Amino acid sequence: MRAKIWPSSTTSPTETFTFRITPVIGAYGVSLLTALTAGLLAWWQPWLRLREGARSLLHPALPILAVTWVGGVVLHHIAWTRPSGEPVTVTLIQGNIEQDMKWRPEWVRASLDTYLKLTLTSRSRLTLLPETALPMLNVDVPRDYFQALAEHARENGGDLLLGIPELAEGTPSRYFNSVISLGSSPAQVYRKHHLVPFGDYFPRWFFITWVMNALDIPMSDFSRGDARQQPLAVAGQHIAVNICYEDVFGEEIIRQLPKATILANFTNDAWWGDSIASEQHLQKAQMRAQETGRYMLRATNTGVTAIIDERGRLRAAGPEFVATTVQGAVQGFTGSTPYIVVGNWAFLALSAVMLVTAALGRPR
Repeated sequence: MRAKIWPSSTTSPTETFTFRITPVIGAYGVSLLTALTAGLLAWWQPWLRLREGARSLLHPALPILAVTWVGGVVLHHIAWTRPSGEPVTVTLIQGNIEQDMKWRPEWVRASLDTYLKLTLTSRSRLTLLPETALPMLNVDVPRDYFQALAEHARENGGDLLLGIPELAEGTPSRYFNSVISLGSSPAQVYRKHHLVPFGDYFPRWFFITWVMNALDIPMSDFSRGDARQQPLAVAGQHIAVNICYEDVFGEEIIRQLPKATILANFTNDAWWGDSIASEQHLQKAQMRAQETGRYMLRATNTGVTAIIDERGRLRAAGPEFVATTVQGAVQGFTGSTPYIVVGNWAFLALSAVMLVTAALGRPR
């Protein structure tokens, strides 16, 4: 099944406001300004009900509201990032392997066959397979399987990025939730740093540790990758990889910037079933695109596999709960938004100013 292509003109009023403000103060800052606007309107509303003679010439809420929203209009005309190089074609693979079947030994072959079949349909320079697409350690994958993926990527003149549990060389007791590269470029790896408690690992608490050792659940205790890793240089781009819910943390995404030209999230939202969680995860990825002024690619086992542009708009998205591919051309970007430079410090500074102002303005 082919993905739905979203019209480039699709822009909601919320997107219009957020893509102006988000590159400066991030998602937390947008939430703060939204709450500030609501509070100022509530403060202003009783003043409107007063008789004309009892009103002051200017309510204090008016200039604050004006600065907030006029500032957004001014920021609309600033291009923080700029296109770099030619667009690159991409194919995002969604295997739709059921979560309760994914790790069963009898389903391993079906998973490998599904992802190989979908990958061979790609004619793009860059192909992405989701988090733990192959439910086995990299050292256990048949050699000819990796060769088939790599050769196909080279035939397309590019590379393939694959989510897989990785056993680190020389450390037989450490394994990582990783994304590895195959194809024309030298082999590279990204290892997930921000692990999910009770999902990727179990906290070292005496009772829980004893229980987990007794249960001996395979691949339930991933090791943590380095906090600062380099983008993967593939298909003529520098890809800032993040795995699963790492894209929730904007202050961590910017660690690979401004060097990275494209963001890419590898996840498995099958955990959430038929709920709104997948849509919420997609919206978080859209905020990361706005904060950094870069395209975000989302490759999911199932969820919302999608291409998001530098303004946070959906360019293409696949349906959930079906095996599919999402294809398109994406543009790399260079440069730094204010958020890339200062992270959440701008939001914290604005919060501090508001708290000090409120304290000084209270009647004694």
